Amino acid sequence: MHAPPPSSGLHHLELWTADLAVSEPAWHWLMTTLGWRAGRVEGWELGRIWRHADGSYLVLEQSEDVRGEHAERRAPGMNHLALRVRDRELLDRVRREAPGHGWQELFAEHYPHAGGGGHTAWYAEDPHGIEVELVAGP
Repeated sequence: MHAPPPSSGLHHLELWTADLAVSEPAWHWLMTTLGWRAGRVEGWELGRIWRHADGSYLVLEQSEDVRGEHAERRAPGMNHLALRVRDRELLDRVRREAPGHGWQELFAEHYPHAGGGGHTAWYAEDPHGIEVELVAGP
């Protein structure tokens, strides 16, 4: 008999957007650049999925239950999503290319150490204000 695996890691994260047609291209570019595989659910036109090799996945969905047009990271709820990147080279590439894909950099004057001297990261918002932090290194 096998013991169940320990509880750990992320199973999935679901993000709601006010307009999938606006936000999906930005997320698709980012997630596939980071090595996540894009997937679709047949018959679900208002949702997109990207899967990581570890089995976790991210969902982006437009729902009629969404309130407002813009995320507010300073309000109660999720402040931002932080993802690991392979290395500083990829982090720099994402930073260079991101504006052309709908991402607005945050804390640019402090890149790559806006999170502190020993923390190498890039911060940005998608077209609807959802913040992402990409962390290079351990």
